[in-house]
Amino acid sequence: MLTRLHDALRLRTSPVIFFGSAAIIIAFVLGTILFTDALNSGVSGASDWLLTNLGWFYILGVTVFLAFLIFIAMGRFGRVKLGPDDEPPEHSGAAWFAMLFAAGIGSILMFWGVAEPISHFGDPPRGTELGIEAGTWAAAHDAMNFTYYHFTLHTWAIFTLPALAFAYFIHKRNLPPRVSSIFQPLLGEGIHGPIGKLIDIVAIIGTIFGIAVSVGLGTLQINGGLNQLFGIPENAGWNLIIIGVVCGLALISVSLGLEKGIKVLSNLNIVMAVLLLIFVLVAGGSTLFIIRGTLESFGSYLVNLPELALWNDTQADSGWQNTWTVFYWAWTITWSPFVGIFIARISKGRTIRQFVSGVLAVPAGFSVLWFGIFGYASFDIELRGDGGLVDRVVGDGDIPGALFAFLDHYPAEFLVSVIAIILVVIFFVTSVDSAALVTDSMANGHEDYNPLGQRIFWGVSIGLITATLLVFSGEDGLTALQSTIILVGLPFFIMGWFQMYALLRALKEDAGELPRMRTREWAQVLPPEEFERREEDEEYDTEDYVIEPTFTTEVPVMTDPYEEIEEVEEDQASTGPDRGTLPARTGSARAPLPESGRDEFR
Repeated sequence: MLTRLHDALRLRTSPVIFFGSAAIIIAFVLGTILFTDALNSGVSGASDWLLTNLGWFYILGVTVFLAFLIFIAMGRFGRVKLGPDDEPPEHSGAAWFAMLFAAGIGSILMFWGVAEPISHFGDPPRGTELGIEAGTWAAAHDAMNFTYYHFTLHTWAIFTLPALAFAYFIHKRNLPPRVSSIFQPLLGEGIHGPIGKLIDIVAIIGTIFGIAVSVGLGTLQINGGLNQLFGIPENAGWNLIIIGVVCGLALISVSLGLEKGIKVLSNLNIVMAVLLLIFVLVAGGSTLFIIRGTLESFGSYLVNLPELALWNDTQADSGWQNTWTVFYWAWTITWSPFVGIFIARISKGRTIRQFVSGVLAVPAGFSVLWFGIFGYASFDIELRGDGGLVDRVVGDGDIPGALFAFLDHYPAEFLVSVIAIILVVIFFVTSVDSAALVTDSMANGHEDYNPLGQRIFWGVSIGLITATLLVFSGEDGLTALQSTIILVGLPFFIMGWFQMYALLRALKEDAGELPRMRTREWAQVLPPEEFERREEDEEYDTEDYVIEPTFTTEVPVMTDPYEEIEEVEEDQASTGPDRGTLPARTGSARAPLPESGRDEFR
């Protein structure tokens, strides 16, 4: 029946995955609207239970992901190429870095650039535990530690793990661009069966919800900016209008295609974001203070990273971490398949070492600059200027309006705030249209032909979920977003552990196991006096003992593991026994045998 419906609608996708995902989306929307209180109570209760009992699992998981990525990049598999072994990278280094810059960070930067540092400055996460007073330099210091912890290496580890797995299985094993492909070492042909389809449905639903949360946060921010500039009320009606405009523009971009739509908007928002960053750095009159503070806070973050990576708020048990760190990790991991596939697409031909170092370092490095500049510019306003940011963001709880309250302290605040609103809109438009394309690819299992109607459906789905969470959930919009995403993120964290195992297993299968390291053997040495005693005593045999340290075997010959064995044997026969040894292949001299060794082997 599904196949007949699929053909009647002229779709070109997997009927089970497409209609299964669509059914869950429609059921969630209708259920939330028709049974608001019951569903809200269930989601909140389940979310609270997870935060209380499994918050540590989210914290541990991301840190393990980061450690695994460093391990895999630094080890022997770091030289493995993501694609054919003799194929160069598809994109130049500069183009690759530029695209990494644009991958998934715009919306995060705009919403949290001011809100994150100033929130922790006005309400220190470890205030009770370490005795840090709000609004002090100590609070500013710790605020930047947590801001960098939340938005640099750990956040990008969440994106990098599935991105690396996608890149390997899509470019190396030539599997479909689906999350189920990552589990091929475990499932085999089962990636096309019920379990594989279930994995893909969960991945698509999680991606839709993750992007919906991002659009929801952006909607709140845009509404806050419009309220400050034009007096437009912050209510459900205007939230719906903003969601409709953002998703409408995204659908137009999707219809125009990658080159005319997404690429043009991406280039535009990158330029605008960099110009805004330069404006904040220069126009406030505290450029030197901001530069010095950014550098200093980055050093502090590196020093405190091991502690932050496993901090669980055990002593104070304030619940702070549940609504900040755990929410971030759960939110980020839900849309990691979307960002992961995008990064995998642009990284063909890179080695694993290049991939991990680039994907972790480039976006994280820019995040250090962004949050450092916006953070210290905010501290400058609070500690050495007119203040007011803490009162609005922490006191009034106006996190979405933090950016516009901040820009009030800069010249041409009205014009710059309008530009900031446009920038936020563009960032979220590119997020929705890119997510629609990637989600469609995950549903199809290929990228050759994607009917426009399918892509439009996924864009509309994101808008519907956003509106449902933000407007029809029956509680504060931000709280609804947080509660829902914490639940949705749990299966993705569980899958992350299987992704690490599957990737490592595939690498071992494809690259082969290295033999144990072998060395030359040495005879057992006895002190001279004991050797003489045993020679004189007939009960002892000294044949296996020596006085002078002496090796009994030659240095093992190292052959190139990537040469065919037959070729090595032929070369050895024609060019001598040194062919294939490390000295022969590097042009270095072979170490001479000691005199005792020479006598031993003559």
